[in-house]
Amino acid sequence: MTVADLKKQKSDPRALFGSVMTGIAGLCLTLTVIPLFAVLIFVTLRGFRNLNLNLFTKLPPAPGLEGGGVGNAIIGTLIVVSLATVIAVPIGVLTAVYLSEFSGDNQIARGVRFATNILSGVPSIIAGVFAYGLLVATGILGFSAMAGGVALAVLMLPTIIRTTDEALQIVPQDIRWAALGVGAYKYQTVLFVVLPAALSSIITGVTLAIARAAGETAPLIFTALYSNFWPKGIKEPIATLAVLVYNFASVPYKSQQELAWAASLLLIFLVLVTSIIARFFTRKKVY
Repeated sequence: MTVADLKKQKSDPRALFGSVMTGIAGLCLTLTVIPLFAVLIFVTLRGFRNLNLNLFTKLPPAPGLEGGGVGNAIIGTLIVVSLATVIAVPIGVLTAVYLSEFSGDNQIARGVRFATNILSGVPSIIAGVFAYGLLVATGILGFSAMAGGVALAVLMLPTIIRTTDEALQIVPQDIRWAALGVGAYKYQTVLFVVLPAALSSIITGVTLAIARAAGETAPLIFTALYSNFWPKGIKEPIATLAVLVYNFASVPYKSQQELAWAASLLLIFLVLVTSIIARFFTRKKVY
């Protein structure tokens, strides 16, 4: 390409427009990344200095006292998120299987997909109020880890249903026809051929849903409440990292505030790990 061609290309309005839009896109990317890294760096600096063995093995101190840890909140978070996962994954995957494999895109399927899209945009506090009215206020469970698990499961369902539904639709139709052609029943084709082919994408959706549930606070305030003691069971109030951060960040005692920063760093680390797992499975082919 000659110098004249380069000058002509630079004077081309389409090339100029492309350059301007590329610059705007780069600026928007920078404006998006700066707050992200600012939050990560600030939380890391404030929380890392409080990382020690006591943080993982001790209970929170009484107001105004030094030391202690967030061991009960770590265990409580794992319990509540595990309960939510056990509830949401079977329901979400089975719903997606029906939508993709058995519904034939009928009115029910379209209604369920529409409801799923609506539910994915509902504020998390609404899920907490729903679980509170259904399980806590009625006395069925009361404030407990189980009620918190139900609230988080409601938030996890849209992500699991949508990602699983899309993953199943990506699986080539030829694979289904081949299985049916050798005499497999419909349910055998779905169970032993289609689901294994889409497993990596399904796991991706589940890990993303877990990452969202682990950082939720409002639903747990209405359901799991909080406890300064070690978990006693799934039918008792339980501490979680998100609620601990909410409670300790607003108190005037420096020791509790420092624990809140450390718990925030642990939450970020938990979300980072689940995101890396999701990224790992995304790199694999669906079929």
